[in-house]
Parts: sequence; structure tokens; C-alpha cells
Amino acid sequence: MENKDNQWSIGALYPRSLKYLTDYLQSMVKGHLWLKVLVGMGLGIFVGILLGPSVGWVDPTVANMLGDWFALPGKLFLALIQMIVIPLVFASIIRGLAATEDIEQLRQTGVRVVLFFIATTALAIIIGITVASIIKPGTFIDSEVIQSTIGTAPKVKPGEAAGPQFNLQELPQKFIALVPSNPLNSMVESNMLQVVIFAMVFGVALVMMPIAQAKPLLDLLGSLQEVCMTVVRWAMLLAPIAVFGLIAQLTTKLGVEALLGMAVYVATVLLGLLLLFFTYLVILLVFTEVRPLHFVRSIKDVLLLAFSTSSSAAVMPLSIKTAESELRVRPSISQFVIPLGATINMNGTALYQGVAAIFLAQVFGVEIGMGGMALIILTAVGASIGAPATPGVGIVILSMVLSSAGIPAAGIALVMGVDRILDMSRTALNVSGDLLAAKLMDKWVGGKATHTEEIKAELKHERLREKTGEDVIIDKSRD
Repeated sequence: MENKDNQWSIGALYPRSLKYLTDYLQSMVKGHLWLKVLVGMGLGIFVGILLGPSVGWVDPTVANMLGDWFALPGKLFLALIQMIVIPLVFASIIRGLAATEDIEQLRQTGVRVVLFFIATTALAIIIGITVASIIKPGTFIDSEVIQSTIGTAPKVKPGEAAGPQFNLQELPQKFIALVPSNPLNSMVESNMLQVVIFAMVFGVALVMMPIAQAKPLLDLLGSLQEVCMTVVRWAMLLAPIAVFGLIAQLTTKLGVEALLGMAVYVATVLLGLLLLFFTYLVILLVFTEVRPLHFVRSIKDVLLLAFSTSSSAAVMPLSIKTAESELRVRPSISQFVIPLGATINMNGTALYQGVAAIFLAQVFGVEIGMGGMALIILTAVGASIGAPATPGVGIVILSMVLSSAGIPAAGIALVMGVDRILDMSRTALNVSGDLLAAKLMDKWVGGKATHTEEIKAELKHERLREKTGEDVIIDKSRD
């Protein structure tokens, strides 16, 4: 077979960028979706207070039934987002690989960005644990009252961690287990780390195939992306109503007193997120010389949308467009790093795990020593990297983190009451971390072509798509 059919140079194949599916997302930003979500949240709290035990106007059984009906749109919203995350991420990673210039750029970008994600995730957890240890939000909560609300939670003796202990002998097998023996099963179980590894292996194999054989599958994955974004559009119509219903249900069950008692905990998480965001700005200024105010102005729209949707995967098209147009990141970098970051870069979620674990340990009187904190860091890093980019996933990860440190998992019922506002806030931070990583990789790895040259080539291919109707363009001049 001729060399031109087997060449890595993916310049011969040009799949359409996900950023061209941003029209509806941008219309939601212009329509102030974030403000509608905040209004829905406020109304949900108000209705929940009227129905809840604080006021006592409604029988608790009736109030709980009404709360369940209020939460129906919210649960439908969560289900729709969760339904499309795996196919959207899978298709986006593979097509992002096809946008990479060459194997050397891909290798350098992949290694550096994964190491960066792991390092910043660990840093986020350390910041969360430190802030929670200093402020001690658990001491502002009456443990007996809380346990009477959420149920009795047996204390676990220090050192009796329920989670598996670290065993060096099992490490090789754990690495092998990362490669999915059954990719479909990994997708069913939402094991995102295995899904990402499968997508990357699949994508590298695909782009090394002859062009004629690779193009149909890339076309199919492009159609899959459009289907997923259509479902996202449907889900976004429910966002304000979803937040209203979920908040109303939780306020109805817990009452306003329990929520007010959690104010210090909420402030602790938000302070930790703010400190991590300032750390991002410092990293950006030191390594790329991008001014913090310029960065904030450039990404504010995508942050507001991420805040509104609580899903970094759902806003991927706008994240890619922002990286390329506002931060001047090469398309070959952004279209690989952003989908990968939306899956394994969960720094905001990781920080939240650290604060929540220490908070619940303080509430239940569980002593967390240095060994326990190390377990929290290791468990949270691993769980956050493999978590799907969907709303509410932080609660699922938290159960694993609490188990590893011997903290009663019943405390999850307590933090769930204020999780909605925290989920939206940490998602915005996750997205800012993805954009930071894209800018850093563009600076550290670069590419054969400049940002301007890549954008010109992309516009040329987009004009060709308009004429031919093709999604994946073959540029035979690169043979």
C-alpha cells in the first residue's frame, strides 16, 4: 500500500469542529439562562419553605408528595444530560484526535495534559482540605439535630476505614484494569476513564487507517455529535424549571433551618473554588503572560453557561470556540484537550470532595489524621478523573471518598440539600480549568502551523463543506 494511504499526517482528513454547533448555546447565553436558573433557585427555596416543616402549613406526607412532583422536570433534565454524555465525549475525543496535526504533537499534548490534570486535581483537593481544616464548618452544625433529620449515622473508629487499603502488589493489575475488556460494559456502568482510554485507542487506530476507510466512521461520529447536541438543546429548555423543582423538593424535606445551618459549609466550598480560580490566573500569567482580566472577560459566557447547565460536556462546543477565538488556541490543540478535559479534569469537583469529607468528619466526630487525608486525596483524584461530566456526579464520587476515610456515608443526605448551587459553581471551575489547560498546551506544545494558519485552513475547509455538503473533508494536497 502506498505511503500516502498510511500516513499519520491527519491533515488529509478534516472533520468538522464541534464549535460549529454553538449557535443554540450562544442564544442561551444571550437569553440570560443563568439568571433564569438563579430565579428558579430562589423560587424553589421560597416554595420549599412554605411546604416544609419550618412553616408547617402542609402535612409532611402531602408536602413530600408535592416535592416529588416538583422534582420531576429536574430528574428528567438530569436523565437527558446523563444519557448523552458518554456518546458525546466518545465521538468528540475521536474527532478531536483527527484534528491533531501529527503523532508527535498528539504524544506531547496527551502526556503533558494528563500530567497537568492529575497535578491540578491533587492541588484542588489539598486546597479544599486545607480550607475546611482551617474554617472547621462542621463545628457550626448541631450534630444531634442533623442526625435526627437525616437518620442515625454510626460513628466509625479512627483507622477503621471501610475502603480498600493501598497494596503495591495490586498496582500492576489496577493499571491493566484501566483498559476495558468490554467497552460496552464500561459505557453502561459509566466508567468514564475506561471509556476515554477506549476512545483514544480507537481514535489513534482510526486515523492511522487509509483515508477512504476512516472517513465514513468519522462522518458517523459527526452525526452522533449533532444528535447529542440536539438532546442538549431539549434539556436546556428544562434547566430553570429543573433547578426550581430540585431545590423545592430538598427544601421541603430538610426545612430552612437545616439549609441555613449549612451556610458556613457552602461558603467554605465557594471560598476554596475562588482560591483555586485565583491559582489558575496566576499559572496563566506566569506561563502564558495572559492577563487575568482578559482571561475572565474572554471566558465569562462559557462560565455562565456551565453554571446554568452543571455539565462541562454539554458546553464543549462553546468551550472550543472560546479557546480558539478568544484565547487564540490552535484548533488542533483545543479540539483534543477540551473534550478530554471535560471528562477527566474535574478540579472543582475534587475540591468539593475534600471540603465535604472534612466537613462530615467534623460533624460526626471522626478523627482524620494525615493517613486519612492522604487516602482522601488518592481516592478523590482517582474518582474525579474517571467521573462523567454530568450534573450531580459529585455526590456519587463523595460516597467513595467517605468510604475510603471511614466517614459515615449517611452524611451525604446532609450535603445533598445544598448541592445544586455547589454543583453549578464547581462545573464553572471545571470548565475554566479545561480552557487553562488548552492555553497552556498551546504554549508548551504548539504545532507546525500557527494559530492564524490553522484558522485560515479551517475556514477554507468550511467553505468547501458548504459547497459539497460533506462533514469530513479530504485535502488531497496533503498527500
